[in-house]
Amino acid sequence: METTTINELSQGVANSMFTVNNLWMMIATALVFIMHLGFSTLEIGFIRSKNVVNVLFKNLMILPIGIITYYICGFNLMYPGDFNGYLGFAGFGLSMPAGDAGLIAYADGHYTYWTDFLFQAMFAATCATIVSGAVAERIKLTSFIIFSIIFVGLVYPILGSWKWGGGWLNDMGFYDFAGSTLVHSVGGWGALASIILLGPRLGKYGANGSIKPIPGHSMPMAAVGVFMLFLGWFGFNGGSVLSADPELVSYVLVTTTLAACAGGIASVVASKIVFKQYDLSMAFNGILGGLVGITAGADVVSLNASLIIGVVAGLILPFSVMFFDKLKLDDPVGATSVHLVCGIWGTLAVGIFSAEHSFVTQLIGVLAYGVVSFSVAFLLMFILKKTIGIRVSRKEEVEGLDLAEHGLTAYPNFLVTPADGTNL
Repeated sequence: METTTINELSQGVANSMFTVNNLWMMIATALVFIMHLGFSTLEIGFIRSKNVVNVLFKNLMILPIGIITYYICGFNLMYPGDFNGYLGFAGFGLSMPAGDAGLIAYADGHYTYWTDFLFQAMFAATCATIVSGAVAERIKLTSFIIFSIIFVGLVYPILGSWKWGGGWLNDMGFYDFAGSTLVHSVGGWGALASIILLGPRLGKYGANGSIKPIPGHSMPMAAVGVFMLFLGWFGFNGGSVLSADPELVSYVLVTTTLAACAGGIASVVASKIVFKQYDLSMAFNGILGGLVGITAGADVVSLNASLIIGVVAGLILPFSVMFFDKLKLDDPVGATSVHLVCGIWGTLAVGIFSAEHSFVTQLIGVLAYGVVSFSVAFLLMFILKKTIGIRVSRKEEVEGLDLAEHGLTAYPNFLVTPADGTNL
């Protein structure tokens, strides 16, 4: 009769947990992948029908661009191992031998090196997707792709190494659990720099300072996007536990859900008071703002604090949208308000609601990421503007980027362009 030793039994348990952890991380990766579908449908819902193909094309290409650039250099820029805390590089490609089990020290051996690469690559691509919505309906496709390659391949991973790669902000005690700043605010700063240089859509602002709403063509598509993003956030935040720890993963999913719900309700109430109507787009962005806000501290704040974080995110959204409009900074999907403003709030909230983290340190991190990501994004867009140009011609914008850039439309049997081209 065969017997099982204590060592053999514990080794079996360890192998089982490794498999469970690795499986959960792959599921989380798939959920974050689904978020790109959510971003796509949300964005096309918020823009006019004549630009749907263009927005879909950008969102589609961001994923392969993000994954390939992250494979070539991004992953090893973000996780360079021992380095000076500001800039390090572990070499091109993926360095783990194919025959190795692929355990990674910074995740305590919970899952494979390959799983970690895929999970982190999905985050990298998300950063460029945030910019995509803000610059919709008037940016040149080639310029956007060049910007995305550099921003995702170099800027995002270098900045990410400052915290997640064990850099100087990590040593200082700065905390960002799943990326309110590292992903969302960095993308938001890139979006802000881009729309400053790009300028507003034709007809958005009058000469007298008036603001002309340009409605999106499909609120149902936007709704699908929000639901997909909400679902995907369970992987975005739940996967950031970096294991299948049953207590912590489930806790993170609860704080994430509470903040999202609170953000949606608060934004509806605020928009009713401000705009005198129940604004569906504000309900959408309120939920997303709550999700962005809780992402920095989903594992370290209390349940009541997660509600407060969501409420504040939802309340500031309408005022943020009005603020950017007063500055004539045109953002068709509200990406700067959702990802930048709510990302900043969520990061600072960690220093308010978590006893283990300092508000001052959180503020230093927000400022450091803001200054560098905005400056670099502005410089990249400025160089593109002065060389190949970043904005399509007036004729192309009126006609729609679907025909101008792609030679087809999303709805060929229904497209009717008015004389000024501003209503579709």
